Amino acid sequence: MASDAMSIFLYVLYSLSIFLFTFFLFRTTANRRRSRLPPGNLGLPLLGETLQLISAYKTENPEPFIDDRVSKFGAVFTTHVFGEATVFSADPEINRLILINEGKLFESSYPGSISNLLGRHSLLLMRGNLHKRMHSLTMSFANSSIIKDHLLVDIDRLVRLNMESWSGRILLLDEAKKITFQLTVKQLMSFDPCEWTENLMKEYMLLIEGFFTVPFPLFSGTYRRAIKARTKVAEELRLVVRERRKESERGERKNDMLGALFDEDGNGGGFSDEELVDFLLALLVAGYDTTSTIMTLAVKFLTETPLALAQLKEEHDEIRARKGESEALQWEDYKAMPFTQCVVNETLRVANIISGVFRRAITDVDIKGYTIPKGWKVFASLRAVHLNQEYYKDARSFNPWRWQMNTTGSGTSPPVNVFTPFGGGPRRCPGYELARVGLSVFLHHMVTRFSWVPAEEDKLLFFPTTRTQKRYPIVVQPRTPSNLM
Repeated sequence: MASDAMSIFLYVLYSLSIFLFTFFLFRTTANRRRSRLPPGNLGLPLLGETLQLISAYKTENPEPFIDDRVSKFGAVFTTHVFGEATVFSADPEINRLILINEGKLFESSYPGSISNLLGRHSLLLMRGNLHKRMHSLTMSFANSSIIKDHLLVDIDRLVRLNMESWSGRILLLDEAKKITFQLTVKQLMSFDPCEWTENLMKEYMLLIEGFFTVPFPLFSGTYRRAIKARTKVAEELRLVVRERRKESERGERKNDMLGALFDEDGNGGGFSDEELVDFLLALLVAGYDTTSTIMTLAVKFLTETPLALAQLKEEHDEIRARKGESEALQWEDYKAMPFTQCVVNETLRVANIISGVFRRAITDVDIKGYTIPKGWKVFASLRAVHLNQEYYKDARSFNPWRWQMNTTGSGTSPPVNVFTPFGGGPRRCPGYELARVGLSVFLHHMVTRFSWVPAEEDKLLFFPTTRTQKRYPIVVQPRTPSNLM
């Protein structure tokens, strides 16, 4: 018995020794790996620095949270936001590495608030071969050839249609949202403006307000309303998908994105109704909110930069002088807008509607002497780079001339990885060319048909997305010979 007791004691002692050795080895390794994390602060338990991030963006500084931490820790730092430990990067080289290594070192991963509202089948959250397939399909329906031969007509028509009712005081952001929502619905599902599209847009506005909130209905009324709106929008889209599936089975075909999805391998490309609903919902969000804000801010920046506005008017007046008053813009007109493209670039740079992208490390990633542990979230800040004095002189000022070609014919634009308003790599925004064309057409009709002044002072807000506080109220009047300038 004594021998058995001694054996049991030695076994327990041996097991305990192994356990303690393993524990201390794990802790030492974890600490060593943690010591190689970028410097930073994880903040409070559970909440981390989420509240500091949200409160910081109530200031007029476009990047207060990142600016403060970059000054303390450098261009790469560790924090904890929206429920997860996250490495932030304001370094263009690291951002490029994050963007181009999709599926290799990193994968798309967004806060729970966005994931829940967009749906798990949205393009933003798709991964692997399915994402490649859907991204390619989306790009094929929004490339230069499709825009030239098909979409430009609708863009020009819907911009004109909405501007017909403009008179006196308007909220430009609201008017721009009507235009972009109608354009997106037309492109995706072939619906022209009607009561149904208006009601759908109202629900979408509530849905988008839920982005970047704490994803717990108990703590956030905004998030509760967004979830409720998401349910209504999804049901409306589900009805459309079901009807279109029946039409497809009867051999009927419409030339829109949903039609392309049904054509893919036949019978909806093998996609379920739920997958199609999530896909359409996410594309509506992408096409509607970002482009309308860019339109509004382009006008705001131009209004505050009279020389740029005068030069833009001159360029578009020359185009309009070659055409009849009501003649639609053609592709060759769009290609004859060099200064407009400078305005577009500078608006994208200064406004930064997409402030950055979230990814998750799928393996330990060594970057510039630091290690991002497997499973950790990373945020590549595009805005922090765009507003960095190191890359752009007087970076926080609107200066479209910085994009003009100089007298030797060489451009002054920065390297590609420094100007990334549409992201990069395999997840670069597939509608980037469509957004540029839509903004150019909008500006053409804005400056050739109207003169305007701000109705009251308005300022920019930067959270959860870039926008104006008062939706940019202006007073418009039709241009006549007496007020052409």
